[in-house]
Amino acid sequence: MFITFEGPEGCGKSTHSKKIKHYLEEEGHQVLLTQEPGGTQVGKQIRTMLLDPRSVFDETTEVYLFAADRSEHVTKIIIPALAAGKIVISDRFTDSTVAYQIGGRGLPEDLVRYINMVSSRGLVPDLTILLDISPENGLKRALQTGAKDRFEKEALEFHQRIRHKYLAIAKDNPARVKVVNTDETEVEKVQSKIRRIIVEQINEKFGNKK
Repeated sequence: MFITFEGPEGCGKSTHSKKIKHYLEEEGHQVLLTQEPGGTQVGKQIRTMLLDPRSVFDETTEVYLFAADRSEHVTKIIIPALAAGKIVISDRFTDSTVAYQIGGRGLPEDLVRYINMVSSRGLVPDLTILLDISPENGLKRALQTGAKDRFEKEALEFHQRIRHKYLAIAKDNPARVKVVNTDETEVEKVQSKIRRIIVEQINEKFGNKK
C-alpha cells in the first residue's frame, strides 16, 4: 500500500508520517518511510540544491529537478518496497508538484501533469493525507525549526496559492485525498484522526490481514 503525506509548509508532515510509521510497525506491518525530494542518494543532492536559499532557478528548471528526483525515487525505492509487500509512506509526492509548480509557480497544468506522469511511472498513491494549515500559521511553525529554506522565503501569496491548489486537488479526488486540519489542533489529536483514516483504508484493502 502506498500512502503519501502532503501539505503546505509547517503543516506537520514529517512529524505525523514518522508517528504513523511507528504505529503501523507496532501493529505488525512492514513499513518504509521515505521523502521527496531526497529519498535516494542522488535525491539528497537534488534536495540540497532545491532548498538552498542561494539557489536561483527558473520555474522550468525547478520542475525538472523535482522530476529527476522522483524518477530515481520511484524506480529505486518505492516500487521495490511495494513489490516486497511493504507499506510505503512518502513525505510528499506528485501532489506537491501540482500544488507548488502549478499553484505556486503558475506553470502550465498540462506540462506539469505530463512530467508527473512520466517521472512517477504512472504510480498513484492508494491514500493521501493532506494536512491543511493556514499559510500564516504554517510558516510560523516552519521557522521554529530553523532558518528559512528557498520555499519558505517566498511571499505569503505564493503559499496561499499552494494551499488553494491543494484543497482543489482534494476536492477533485475525494476517495484518495483525506483532509486533516492541523491549524489549532494538538498533535496527538491530529495523529488519532490520521490513524483512523489509515487503519480504515488498510482494513478495506487487506481485509484486516497484516
